[in-house]
Amino acid sequence: MMALDDIRVLDLSRLAPGPFCTMLLGDLGADVLLIEPPPDSRAASLPGGGQSGNAYNALGRNKRSIILNLRDESARDVFYKLVETADVVLEGFRPGVVQRLGVDYETLREKNPQIVYCSLSGYGQTGPYAKLVGHDINYISVGGALGMIGWPGQPPAIPMNIIADFAGGGLHAAYAILAALHARDRLGHGQFVDIAMSDGVLYLLASAVSGYYASGGRVPERGATMLNGSLPSYNVYECSNGGWISIGSLEPHFWANLCQVMGREDFIPHQFDSEKREEIAAHFKAQFKSKTRDEWFTVLQETDICAAPVYGLDEALEDPHNLAREMVIDVDHPETGRVKQVGIGTKLSDTPGSVRVHAPAPGQHTDDVLSRLGYAADEIASMREGGAVG
Repeated sequence: MMALDDIRVLDLSRLAPGPFCTMLLGDLGADVLLIEPPPDSRAASLPGGGQSGNAYNALGRNKRSIILNLRDESARDVFYKLVETADVVLEGFRPGVVQRLGVDYETLREKNPQIVYCSLSGYGQTGPYAKLVGHDINYISVGGALGMIGWPGQPPAIPMNIIADFAGGGLHAAYAILAALHARDRLGHGQFVDIAMSDGVLYLLASAVSGYYASGGRVPERGATMLNGSLPSYNVYECSNGGWISIGSLEPHFWANLCQVMGREDFIPHQFDSEKREEIAAHFKAQFKSKTRDEWFTVLQETDICAAPVYGLDEALEDPHNLAREMVIDVDHPETGRVKQVGIGTKLSDTPGSVRVHAPAPGQHTDDVLSRLGYAADEIASMREGGAVG
């Protein structure tokens, strides 16, 4: 038994946020069927395909794939039949597209009132920005995150597309879908879920928003607040080999331990003293330059101080803790053999997640899905010849 092995998901999404959402659901057992466009469409021409790409593509694992040209009436009829027994539909188009295709929530709930329908978009289905195009960098801008990342007097530091695409988008959508499925058990019907990545970014800033209002409107500036670089006790320091170490010693006892290791117990009463900040930071910078990053990590682990090495992704994938937590796993692929992928972050004791199959090739399961729906081989061939399926 797996936590979600009774849930069927139809995934119309294309780019990272949607596939990450359904990867999360699939890892926990959901039956995820990708509804992919014909290969000559703009959405299908993105890089990363081929057997090698499929083998390493964690976002596509635990999924099946069918190609449907939803502009074709017979393909829409196939989709409608799939909806009748589905629990979830996820789409990631700009507002208005699913209505034009005839696969919007209002249409589908007539065919299956139990359906949970999630629209995942940049700015949501309502509001003045709803139809604007965008990417992660734009959503973290509007959501207020980008403006507080970086150092004073410098441009905002652009992070990887984790905040909006993966956290505010895919993760936010997965949790909302599960909430709607839970509510369905009590309501007796499904519902529409409107997920905006810009909303998700602002939602992630709940604590910062609370602080802003509580302070009477003090804006968190880049590198100027307690948690984004203003304090010597919560900062990053370059070490002798060019590596960096992060320090997060906010609590008084951790701060005291850090000051002792730095050879300056006189700093202990001045953790939040703005007049001493430059002196403390200068001393710490000089001290951390005296050893390598890994030497410092060894020392700091032994003295109960909040510290960690700043890794590149290659180092993170080799870290003994991450490996012990099975955050790097081996997945079998029939053409390329065993490949490594990211592990499953959600640890459930009785119904753990698993990687059961690698990412499919587009349309790999079209014939099987259609035959299970009752289509005869000659009907499938005719639909393929007409461009309805692939």
